[in-house]
Amino acid sequence: MRSVRDGRPHGRSVHRRDSGLDGGLHRIGAARHPGPARGLAIDLGSSGARAWVPGRGLVACAVWDDGPGRPVRRGRIVDPESCGRLLAGLADTALGTDRHGSVIVLSHPVLAGAEHRSQAKGLLAALGSSGVVLSSARAVAACAGGPDGGPLLVVDMGAELTEVTLLVDGRIVDARQAETGLRDLGGQEAGAMPAQLAGSVLDMIMSMWRQDRHGAVRGALRRGPVLTGGGALHADVTHRISLRLGAPIRLAGDPSTAVVRGAGLILDSVLRDAGTDTVAVLPGRAR
Repeated sequence: MRSVRDGRPHGRSVHRRDSGLDGGLHRIGAARHPGPARGLAIDLGSSGARAWVPGRGLVACAVWDDGPGRPVRRGRIVDPESCGRLLAGLADTALGTDRHGSVIVLSHPVLAGAEHRSQAKGLLAALGSSGVVLSSARAVAACAGGPDGGPLLVVDMGAELTEVTLLVDGRIVDARQAETGLRDLGGQEAGAMPAQLAGSVLDMIMSMWRQDRHGAVRGALRRGPVLTGGGALHADVTHRISLRLGAPIRLAGDPSTAVVRGAGLILDSVLRDAGTDTVAVLPGRAR
């Protein structure tokens, strides 16, 4: 089955009522890297989940069925029990059963809300590791933002959500969200999906521009917005966005894994920090 987030196969459908979620996980390269790791980064999204271990890369992925029983909808956890089983399976695979001293970083949409963040923190706490709850935009910024800081626009076009986030020196200062994504637009006539998705992105950026009193949006547009998620793999979408903005765009390297790779980079820095024995919360909330 194909992941709607990126349009390419990344694993088998895993959400089945007649078998455990862990039983459907597609593990990657486990035999080449025996032994437990110290940390695990997870992108838990509307189309599925991906797991990343520093030094090993992508170690597992899962793709939800298209039916109503998906444990994550519109980027938010709707079935904590199923998500808990999935996260436990990923943790067992990457970290082993003794997870004392290990760290798990879990990404979430910028505007997922307090209830989702609370559920995510609770699920991580049940795994016996230190947990970091991280916004997806901060993860992409870590992966593609560059070392010079300054203003950055991250446009994440996923399966069921489209988000535009403005960061300045790594701090989220504004964000917009449309609760539509590639899954909603996939059945439209040829040409309609790129126009609608690009129009939604443009509307959110212009809304930010009208409320920006310090020129951060203008500065971010000069640098070029970073595009990620499945929409970034559609050239007709990215071309329309660039054309309508009158600005260059930058594609995150391998947009389908940019969030989990960025989360992995942040995990790497957390592991280098001496204080990894307490639960850290980095929600990246817009102000």
